[in-house]
Amino acid sequence: MKMHTQAATDMTQGAILPLIVRFALPLVAGNLFQQFYNTVDCIIVGNYVGKEALAAIGSTGSLINAVIGFFMGLAAGGAVVISQYFGAKDLDRVRRTVHTMLAGSLVSGIFLIAFGHFASPVILRLMSTPDDVFGMADSYLRIYFAGSLFQLVYNVAAGILRAVGDSRRPLYFLVASSFVNVALDLLFVVKLGMGIEGAAWATVISQALSMLLVLSVMFRTKECYRLRLGELKFDWQCLSRVLRQGLPGGIQMSITAFSNVFVTGYINRFGSSFTAGWSCFAKIDQFSMLSLQSVSLAVTTFAGQNLGAGKLDRIKKGSAVSLGIAFSFSIVTVLLFEFIPHALVALFNRDGEVLFYGACFLRVGAPFYIFRCLTMVFAGALRGLGNALAPTVVMLSSFVAFRQLYLFAVTRLTPSYVPLLFAYPVGWALCGILMALAYLVHTRSRSFASHFAA
Repeated sequence: MKMHTQAATDMTQGAILPLIVRFALPLVAGNLFQQFYNTVDCIIVGNYVGKEALAAIGSTGSLINAVIGFFMGLAAGGAVVISQYFGAKDLDRVRRTVHTMLAGSLVSGIFLIAFGHFASPVILRLMSTPDDVFGMADSYLRIYFAGSLFQLVYNVAAGILRAVGDSRRPLYFLVASSFVNVALDLLFVVKLGMGIEGAAWATVISQALSMLLVLSVMFRTKECYRLRLGELKFDWQCLSRVLRQGLPGGIQMSITAFSNVFVTGYINRFGSSFTAGWSCFAKIDQFSMLSLQSVSLAVTTFAGQNLGAGKLDRIKKGSAVSLGIAFSFSIVTVLLFEFIPHALVALFNRDGEVLFYGACFLRVGAPFYIFRCLTMVFAGALRGLGNALAPTVVMLSSFVAFRQLYLFAVTRLTPSYVPLLFAYPVGWALCGILMALAYLVHTRSRSFASHFAA
């Protein structure tokens, strides 16, 4: 059956480099604007409210990622399933999987609203959140989770569009909602003096706008991913495959992020200035990861579609091309982190101690970005190939087991903060090496080759 789609992209034919670049660049821009949600909060709050408020937002990041990351992992697994069906030209299963995923996002969003309201203060206490930032962190979390339904539905719907090769329209919607977020931050925090709560409400409203925009496309399109309310239900066959593909990634993302809750606990022991410096590093680091995440998503879609089409050699070439693109992006990151770290941190807060600690985190981490390229590209390729288990095991081993053992050991050997600077970089190195080995083992296995020979 021949497909006639206007926005979707068939990645099973044509020159590989232009395909991946054209697909990845809108993702880079889209992720950039999505990151504005929380980063603009930090910049405005850090400069107009104070370093304690900045530390409060930083203290919430690990918890937010731990909870929402599980559902985002499931959504990513569903997008892989859709890309495989799309590559195999099975439009009926594309349609059924789309409605199953969106029904799941609605149920999950309602759960997260309740979770955030009741569990936030308890977990903040377990994280050893400093007393001078606890109240602000609790308020921010409760409001943030109140808008989690909008965030989940948007990310699922946007993932569906990307799975069929449409990475442009999610970008346009994020641009619009990000400008709204900036305007509301300035209004609520600077003009009306609503403090950290104003920043949280600005984020929630902006996320609601992006959700409405992407859903409007899915309701109006005539393509195979069109959303019909009457079909919004669980198809158990599709759900089973989505869970098999997405559950390992969801568990990995959730456990990894939850382990960062304990990392934040170690960070918090050195006071609000150290926590604020860490918060600045974390936000800057998230921006630096946008390009790698985008390449990873691109190679996932590329591998998924070509798996459906039965093109083994094309998958291997696409992974190699993606790795070269990732290395190119990372060179810029390394240069910025090594030569102008104080200027980057100063965007968030100009306190002397915050500048010092934030710059330390950036400079120590920069040389290890080559390993993050290996991690993101090969993890994306493995997921696109239907092997969600290997990336899960590798990341849990590196980012959870190793990192927690490392922190447990070094904090008992010395009272210095210096070993904490290396907790993330050393984990990146281990993960990158193991992920590359996992990819080589998978693509050279007999079962993998027999899939294409069948």
